[in-house]
Amino acid sequence: MAERSKTPATSPGRVPAASSPAREIDAFLKQARALATPVEGRGRLIFALDATLSRQPTWDTACRLQAEMFDEAGKIGGLAVQLVYYRGYGECRASRWVNDPRGLRDLMTGITVRGGQTQIGKVLSHARREAKAGKVAAMVFVGDALEEPVDPLAQMAGELGLLGLRLFVFQEGRDPKVEAGFRELARLSGGAYARFDTNAAGELAQLLRAAAAYAAGGMKALEKRGGGADRLLLAQMRG
Repeated sequence: MAERSKTPATSPGRVPAASSPAREIDAFLKQARALATPVEGRGRLIFALDATLSRQPTWDTACRLQAEMFDEAGKIGGLAVQLVYYRGYGECRASRWVNDPRGLRDLMTGITVRGGQTQIGKVLSHARREAKAGKVAAMVFVGDALEEPVDPLAQMAGELGLLGLRLFVFQEGRDPKVEAGFRELARLSGGAYARFDTNAAGELAQLLRAAAAYAAGGMKALEKRGGGADRLLLAQMRG
C-alpha cells in the first residue's frame, strides 16, 4: 500500500513503513482517527505490545485488561494512552493519544498477530520522539522475546529516562537472556521490570493498574495504593 506523502503528527501510522494487508491497515487507521484526543493535563502512557505470533495469549489478555488501566487512572486524575504494536517483518504502528478505553479496546481487538522478529528498537525510538514532543510519564511494554542487540536499546532506554519517561517492562515466560535485557532497559530508564505467566491474568492486571497509577499520579499514587505490584515497582524505581 502506498504511503501518504504527508501525515499529521497526531495521525496514527507506521513506525516506520512496512507492507501489510490493506484492508486491515485501513480499518486500524479509520478507527484510530475517530478516537478522541487527550484532555489537557492528563497523564500520558504508551502501551506497547509485541503482536508477533507467540504473543496471541498476551494480546487477548491485554485487550481485556487495558480498560482496567483507565479505570485505575480515573480514580487518580485521568490518563491518555497511545497504543503501539509491532508484528510481521517491519510493521510497527502507533495510534493517536486517546482517553476512551472502549475506543482503544476496539483498536486492539481489530488486530491479528503475525509471525516476525522483535522491533523493540522502533518502539523505543517512537517513545523518544513522543517524549521530546510532550511529557510522557511512562511506557508499558509487554513481550516475551528480545532478538535485537541490547546495547543500542540500552542507550535509548537511558535517553528516555533523561526525558522523564520510565519503562515498565513486563515479561511473559522465563527466558533468562530476555529477562536480563528487559531488566536493564527498565533500570536505565528509572522504571521497573516484572514477570508474569500467561495463565495468571491477575498478575498482569495488577501490574498494568500499578503502571497506570504511576502515569496518572506519580510515585505518590503508587504509595497510596500500596498493593504488591505497587511495592514491587516502587522498590525498583527507588533503586
